[in-house]
Amino acid sequence: MALVIAGERSGCGKTTITLMLLAALSQVRISDRSLCRSSTHPRSEHGTVQSFKVGPDYIDPMFHRYITGRPCYNLDPILTSANAVRRCFAEHPADYCLIEGVMGLFDGAVWPQEEAFPDLPAGQIASTAHIAALLQIPIALVIDCSRLSGSVAAIAQGYKSLNPKIKLVGVILNRVGSDRHLAALKTALTQISIPILGTLRRHTEITLPDRHLGLVPTDELPELEAIAQRLGEIGASSFDWQRVLPLLRSGAIVEEEAKNQAIAPLSSPQPWRKPTAGPMVPPPEGRGRIAVARDRAFNFQYAENLEQLEAYGAELIFWSPITQTLPERITGLYLSGGFPEMFAQQLFENKSARVAVKEAIAAGLPTYAECGGLMYLCEALQDFEGRRWPMVGVLPTVAHMAGLTLGYRRAIVQRDTPLLRAGEIICGHEFHHSNLQPEPTEALYCLWGNDLPERETRGEGWGGNTLHASYVHLHWGARPEIAARFMRQGLDWRRHANRKLPHFG
Repeated sequence: MALVIAGERSGCGKTTITLMLLAALSQVRISDRSLCRSSTHPRSEHGTVQSFKVGPDYIDPMFHRYITGRPCYNLDPILTSANAVRRCFAEHPADYCLIEGVMGLFDGAVWPQEEAFPDLPAGQIASTAHIAALLQIPIALVIDCSRLSGSVAAIAQGYKSLNPKIKLVGVILNRVGSDRHLAALKTALTQISIPILGTLRRHTEITLPDRHLGLVPTDELPELEAIAQRLGEIGASSFDWQRVLPLLRSGAIVEEEAKNQAIAPLSSPQPWRKPTAGPMVPPPEGRGRIAVARDRAFNFQYAENLEQLEAYGAELIFWSPITQTLPERITGLYLSGGFPEMFAQQLFENKSARVAVKEAIAAGLPTYAECGGLMYLCEALQDFEGRRWPMVGVLPTVAHMAGLTLGYRRAIVQRDTPLLRAGEIICGHEFHHSNLQPEPTEALYCLWGNDLPERETRGEGWGGNTLHASYVHLHWGARPEIAARFMRQGLDWRRHANRKLPHFG
């Protein structure tokens, strides 16, 4: 069992409420008895808490991981597949599971339905409702009540009845102004018999700062420990834990709860079954060392990508292009996305790292550079103030800060890289405030997406036999061969270190 925290729209507070629940479970270490005053269970400390995030977002999972101490896994059927979503959820069980939604409950992508999701309404693919239906997990709907009272019942009833494939088990009332306001909300909801799972007042002291790509990441918030503690304190007193805990517990605990307290358990998620046939990916022979950039400038990393590298024999060496130089004896380089534009001066000033990266790539070190990592490999990065900072200089182009580019992308690979082969079709996601001038003359991808005009395509990315550099974020959850190829090529390079860098047009 698990619970999905969904919003009636973006900005309603579902991320903060998710963090409150996670903090209350993980940090305050609330016992069954202290939460459920009528519980007949003996006092026991909480077990493991596992979180998931719907969609391609990187930053919210950082906050989840900070609070729970466990990786947060993304559930996205476009970047992976419906089966990969089921597998990911099934392979990470815990005593308590919580899934944070994306945007509003039914807000999803406009995606060619005939390709993979023929039964979904237009615009709901990869939505929170899609994931809840896919996993058969109940939903708690967060409603921003700051500008409504009696209308809350119409909102809740509409969300409950729109799609019969999902089960809305209650609402969480956020930004409630006063006792009188709360009384009006409760009176309205009694008309439709939807339980109130939590009530949050307007806590102006809890503020998570944001910037052009969303929340400011955890590594840049020295005050986060105090915020997390306060979130846990508020969460401990703001939810109807007697209702919420059974929804969060594993199936075995829920059955025991139902037996002892006459609570009817909800249906279990549809199990994921390993395919009986399919392409096998042979593991590389040997173990390699992958240098993974991780600091304030580079921290957009899907947990499954790194875990798949480890599964294929990688030792992950985390390092900082801001303060350190490239680790030695490595067989691959992973430069993820992040905010290099916010730390361009520090990246420029660490010349030893830039020189080491350029020399390693020139020597043929297999390299994966994604979005911010791509920007780091350019000749220069021009920040929001128009200042131009020299970068690594592998790619003959300059990254300029610009308007937002956002959306899922399908792409045909044009050139072999350490990860992909020419002719393969991939699905990825773009999310950046920069562009490259000039663009590549021989692009890595021919890509198109849901927000591009029909039949319009464009070239994107730089690549060759030893380098894969692109704005397109890839999730490897349904493509284990990506990690296997990257590892195998690194081991081959180590055995034949005289390879030279091809021309990147």
